[in-house]
Amino acid sequence: MEMVQVVFLTVLMFFVIVTVHEWGHYYFAKRAGILVREFAIGFGPKLFSYKRNETQFTLRLLPFGGYARMAGEDPELVEIQAGQTIAVRLNSDNQVKRIYLDQLDNRKNVIRGEVQFIDLEERLSLRLDVDGEFQQYEVHPQAMMVTKGTETQIAPKNRQFGSKTVGQRALAIFAGPVMNFLLAFILFALHIQMAGIPVENPTYVQIGKITKGMPADEANLQEGDIIETVNGTAIGADFKKMIELISVSKDKPMDWTVRRGDEVFNVTLTPRSMEGQEGGKVGIVTELPSRSAGLGETITGSGKAMVDTTNIIFQGFSQLINKFSMDDLGGPVRTFEVTGQIAKQGIEQLTYWAAILSLYLGIFNLLPVPALDGSRLVFLGVEALRGKPVDPNREGMVHFIGFAMLFLLMIAVTYNDILRLING
Repeated sequence: MEMVQVVFLTVLMFFVIVTVHEWGHYYFAKRAGILVREFAIGFGPKLFSYKRNETQFTLRLLPFGGYARMAGEDPELVEIQAGQTIAVRLNSDNQVKRIYLDQLDNRKNVIRGEVQFIDLEERLSLRLDVDGEFQQYEVHPQAMMVTKGTETQIAPKNRQFGSKTVGQRALAIFAGPVMNFLLAFILFALHIQMAGIPVENPTYVQIGKITKGMPADEANLQEGDIIETVNGTAIGADFKKMIELISVSKDKPMDWTVRRGDEVFNVTLTPRSMEGQEGGKVGIVTELPSRSAGLGETITGSGKAMVDTTNIIFQGFSQLINKFSMDDLGGPVRTFEVTGQIAKQGIEQLTYWAAILSLYLGIFNLLPVPALDGSRLVFLGVEALRGKPVDPNREGMVHFIGFAMLFLLMIAVTYNDILRLING
């Protein structure tokens, strides 16, 4: 049951982080009037899909990311050429509402003809040769093209990503990372509310978490117990001293004095080794005493956590650049593994970890790496300076190469992660 809960919390955490990021893109794209064709969480085969208004909302198998696919970002998959035979269905205003590209003989209540002229971006009109008679029709801005059982909404020029101002496009892209920053701030604040803030000048340490089946659990110690002495040595607030005493006492009985409320008692327990860790362990996580945080303390504490974590993230980037090693990289498998381990420690630690990952995702996406949001913002900056956009074919090639390189890197780190798991 615990494993099911850990898996559920892990998947839920990634779902929330990715959804918030893509929702930022989606919301501000819609505000700018851009047609968002699909809002997807995950990649690969569809697990669930439904359509609301103009957008297809999709949940896919691999929960490693997501996307908000906007009209005009990529070449449209369905095109109609002059000379092609199609069928159209009109609405009550005699506007083309459906355009059928196949199975024409099976379509009912339609007009069939050969395309003489068609413009689905600016003029929104088409002319058909219907049994030798030319007929002109106005196309509805939300008309659907139907082929192979799939409906694709047309994208007039004013609904495409490239038709919007540089500021509107930049906001639609920048909103994704910003939503991750906002989520991180909220999660850090929630963690502070749950965990409290450390008491100034503490005089003791207490047990925060206990690992089942370990010596502390076997000795019936409980969360909140205060450790006063270890082998006659007063601990006070020096938890590092206690850890050192435990580490050097592997397989040696230790005498502890513990206070639980108004009761003081002695226990004997024997530290033992844990797989992958050196020295003796008793299976506890100690914490300094804390108190509830006020609103102001929560806001300032969350802001400080944002700044401190950002500095650590950039230090990690710097170390990775200066001394690159595949062994230092972790992919989705490694991230899921670590998240599962943290989820076992409780909702407080998982909330803190989720805040870190959300902040990391926002920062990483703003790096000027092809295929990431940061690279797209660079191209928009160049367009703003030049007064005209970069050749879409060249920009598309840069993003394609960047995506391919990131995909290959993802395969490599995932392979490393799997080997790491197999080899323990």
